[in-house]
Amino acid sequence: MVRFADRVDAGRRLAEELERFREEDVVVLGLPRGGVPVAAEVARALGKPLDVIVVRKLGVPFQPELAMGAIGEGDVRVLDDEVIRLARITDKDLHDVEARERAELDDRVERFRRGRPRLDLTGRVALVVDDGIATGSTAKAACRVARQLGAARVVMATPVAPPDTVARFHEADEVVTVQMPQGFSAVGQFYRDFRATTDDTVVELLHQWPAPVLAGVDDPPIPVDEDVRIPVGNRRLEGHLSIPVGAPGVVLFAHGSGSSRHSPRNRYVAEVLQAAGLGTLLMDLLTVEEERDRTEVFDIEKLAWRLEGATDWLVTSPEMDGRKLGYFGASTGAAAALWAAAAEECPVAAVVSRGGRPDLAGPRLPGVRVPTLLIVGGADTMVLELNRQAQSHLTCTTSLAVVPGATHLFEEPGTLAEAAGLARDWFLRYLGPDQPATGPAEPS
Repeated sequence: MVRFADRVDAGRRLAEELERFREEDVVVLGLPRGGVPVAAEVARALGKPLDVIVVRKLGVPFQPELAMGAIGEGDVRVLDDEVIRLARITDKDLHDVEARERAELDDRVERFRRGRPRLDLTGRVALVVDDGIATGSTAKAACRVARQLGAARVVMATPVAPPDTVARFHEADEVVTVQMPQGFSAVGQFYRDFRATTDDTVVELLHQWPAPVLAGVDDPPIPVDEDVRIPVGNRRLEGHLSIPVGAPGVVLFAHGSGSSRHSPRNRYVAEVLQAAGLGTLLMDLLTVEEERDRTEVFDIEKLAWRLEGATDWLVTSPEMDGRKLGYFGASTGAAAALWAAAAEECPVAAVVSRGGRPDLAGPRLPGVRVPTLLIVGGADTMVLELNRQAQSHLTCTTSLAVVPGATHLFEEPGTLAEAAGLARDWFLRYLGPDQPATGPAEPS
């Protein structure tokens, strides 16, 4: 049995099973709420547009779990005439249930879309995505609605579903899964992190993709997702810049070795931040050759100088467009981030350290004026004590978050996800649209 780390991990694995759809005219449709983070990874991997498919099941009045039909946007209604006949549903029964569910559907559409029109499915492949299927009733309703909205082909895609449900899933032209395990009891048993997805997360994910082009409206902006080479002194540092449409801020990753761009841990954290609508710049502060010299890895002043150079490049680039800036530091990169943040003209608005060594910033710590979060594993006892000592020298708004059971690399199940969630919430708090773009935080 495969257990997914979380919905992002499940979406990446599902995308591998859907690679053959890359050249087709596909719209990826996430089922709110939990299916949307999975769908976002699929859409990102295939380079396809993302939307939600908002449906409401029409349950039989005396047995609501039994579907007698479904409704969707655009006044779409599909009915199961056989269930209606056997259950002896009157026109009034049907009208009352539909009126109640239509009000709930309209409310959800308004919450999730916030004025964005739905994508046109006419003649296209509708790739309906959920985070898992148990009985499949909602997924079946979504597939029926997608076909009613004009989809030429409907494909149901999900990371996990029981074999018997898939065998009886006739509402789609095809069902694609990563696994179909026996002994299925609940979708959540196949995830290490199955926390509920919020409405805000759904909205943030949708707004990473351009809104549909409407007649008479200028071409919408597109997300930034590109490799970059950053001039710092006589070096050009390699990096990757990702900025979702509408991102209020960009987080620059600082790491004490040349692996920052490729580190699976940093990439995971970056994906969590991107899913929340924030931009990221993953970069290497050291070249591969420099990384082999351990003295370079601990040359905090040099790392900070390069970070400052990358900051200057980023804040003056057209892609930044006035967005706020954050630093995410790991290992000795955390010390470099705090060293740079202490500079009088540093434009950074927030700093997060994960398993970092802020103590190595030494005399620069009292000069840091922006909100700083220190995340440390509870089992990383030596580094935890060093972080406590460093925090005592910070005069800015600061917090020390301890992830229970985590060691230095946050390799234990669920610990990296918890650390990434803490970082996301901190950056959203201080880089969000309601926060001032620059200026120090009030001392704690």
